[in-house]
Amino acid sequence: MQEQPILEKIEQQEDYPLRVVPPEMRKSFWSLASILVGFTLYSGTLFAGGLVGPAFRFFPDLIGVILIGNLILGIYAALLGYIAGKTGLNTVLMARFSFGNIGSRWVDFILGFTQVAWYAWGSGLIADLLNQTIGFPKSLNWLLIVVVTYGFCITAYFGYNALDWLSRIAVPAMVVLMLWSLAISTGKVGGFSGLQAIAPQAEMPLSAAITLIVGTFISGGTQATNWSRFARSGKMAAIATLLGFFLGNGFLIFSGAYSSLAYGDSDIVKVMVQQGLVVWGVILFVLNMWTTQDNTIYAFSVAGSHAFRTEKRHLLVLGGATLALALTLGGIYGDEGFFQFLLLLGTFIPPIGGIIMANYWLGHRGQFPSLDEVQPPFNWIGIVSYIAASAIAYYTPGIKPINGIIAAVIIYFVLEKVMGQKGQGDGE
Repeated sequence: MQEQPILEKIEQQEDYPLRVVPPEMRKSFWSLASILVGFTLYSGTLFAGGLVGPAFRFFPDLIGVILIGNLILGIYAALLGYIAGKTGLNTVLMARFSFGNIGSRWVDFILGFTQVAWYAWGSGLIADLLNQTIGFPKSLNWLLIVVVTYGFCITAYFGYNALDWLSRIAVPAMVVLMLWSLAISTGKVGGFSGLQAIAPQAEMPLSAAITLIVGTFISGGTQATNWSRFARSGKMAAIATLLGFFLGNGFLIFSGAYSSLAYGDSDIVKVMVQQGLVVWGVILFVLNMWTTQDNTIYAFSVAGSHAFRTEKRHLLVLGGATLALALTLGGIYGDEGFFQFLLLLGTFIPPIGGIIMANYWLGHRGQFPSLDEVQPPFNWIGIVSYIAASAIAYYTPGIKPINGIIAAVIIYFVLEKVMGQKGQGDGE
């Protein structure tokens, strides 16, 4: 009789990596929203804004592109968030029903790998920017990388509550600092009329710009369910996720584009240094990176827990950080080919979300079965749909993430009608 309370205590401490989040552990709207906004406020997104900004006239072209791209991203993440809030499940647990008990391990791999790789890339970014902004000695890069790799995973180690408190402090501070910098930039460029007078200095097709914006955080949007599953309802989860991804990611894209137009540099931290706000720029950068890095390694630990079917999420945080450290010291930050490979995964990750949504609403009519119910090793409808949708996303022109999501839903629907239960496989 004593084992059950002990098991429940362990699951609570580990943030329920293999279980439905129970009703009594659900969180408030503002708690959830602050974590999701903190997750999306990432320096890497600024660079994407810097690529888009010089290719369009400020209004209505640039503003329109930013709104459309982030609305697409926000709706996608919100739909997954709704399912997570209603069921208490995250993406990798939902994948058991969509891909099968064994087939879902592909989802664990692709999501876990991208997150630990981004965590490693982020550590390299931190060292590089601190070298440039405050003159941190390059000879001590290894020490700085070790400190930030393990330091930024502390909140992920302790779980949701630690992520929540960091975000409550960091998000308002970051917004205020960025608005301060943008106000100075506005004065420098001559206000709205000055921005309008800046002619586009680069060429970028509209579809490519929207794809780039959506691709900046589509991987994160697919895994935002790690936190939206703590919502008290599906509606609350959807609204909080839309707020985080439409406003949070959109604000970063806008800031990167704005800084690029005003100073020729998309990195708002470097811009703040030029504005004489060195200390505040470094504070913004640390908060910016920490609130995303800890969520990133947390997502890796959840995917790893599901892959190995273990409740020991804490150990996987430390293991993932150690793997990321090896990748960073091995030169992942300076490897442009690997960075392009990570961006390419933005084509192959969105169909996962499309399959899960189709499986939930079309396959299970809005009601997943219990996790205790035995699932087949492979759900061939989901697997075949994923392969076909990924190929369509990769080879067809247009907005690749959207192509992949729509193709996944349509193909799943057709196969489900044609194959029925035969496509689900036999239970184990």
